[in-house]
Formats: sequence, C-alpha cells, structure tokens
Amino acid sequence: QVQLVESGGGLVQAGGSLRLSCAASGRTISPYAMGWFRQAPGKEREFVAAISGSGSTRYNTDSLKGRFTISRDNAKKMVYLQMNNLKPEDTAIYFCAASRVWSPSLPRSYEYWGQGTQVTVAS
Repeated sequence: QVQLVESGGGLVQAGGSLRLSCAASGRTISPYAMGWFRQAPGKEREFVAAISGSGSTRYNTDSLKGRFTISRDNAKKMVYLQMNNLKPEDTAIYFCAASRVWSPSLPRSYEYWGQGTQVTVAS
C-alpha cells in the first residue's frame, strides 16, 4: 500500500509560481512511476506530467512543457511539481498518483491516488 498526500496548492496571481508536493507513506516509492494529473470543474481528469521510478525519464503533456516540471526524491518519498508562469486555465485540483507500469498519461494505469490539492490562478 502507498498513501499519497498532496500539498502546496493555493491562490496565486497569473504569472506566479507554485510548487506542489506529494508525500508518500507506506512502501518505498522507487518501484513506482509517479504522475500528476489535474481536474478542473466540469472537465475530465487531465494528465500533467510523470516521472519514472529512478527519475531518469520524464514525460510532460505538450501544452505544459516549459512551464511545469516534475521531480522526485525517493529517499524522502517525495514527488514535486514546479509550476511557473501560471495561467487562469491552470486552475484545477491537482492529484498525485503512483503506478507500477510506465503508461504515464493513462489514469487507469495508476493504482494509488492522493486526495488532491486545489490550485487557483487569479487573472
């Protein structure tokens, strides 16, 4: 079992930055690919970024490349999402998830999910 808890969300002005954190408890997370997804009101859950267990491979959705960066620290059992130059359309609940397989953009490939953290970007 892996429990995931996100933090770091909040209200930010457009153009600002936030760093989301995902703290894992239970098993070590090194065997798991980790991903970030987001869901805006009335919309489906959307893939944001993923990172392999070793951290050697990253995958971002094209529309967010250059603004969002995923990273991890397996020793601390932490995963991060650095978000820069935020836009109002980035407003959503952001979820952290863990997967034993590398199918980074597919929500159904992830076994464990956090409860999410709200990010609101004001214009």
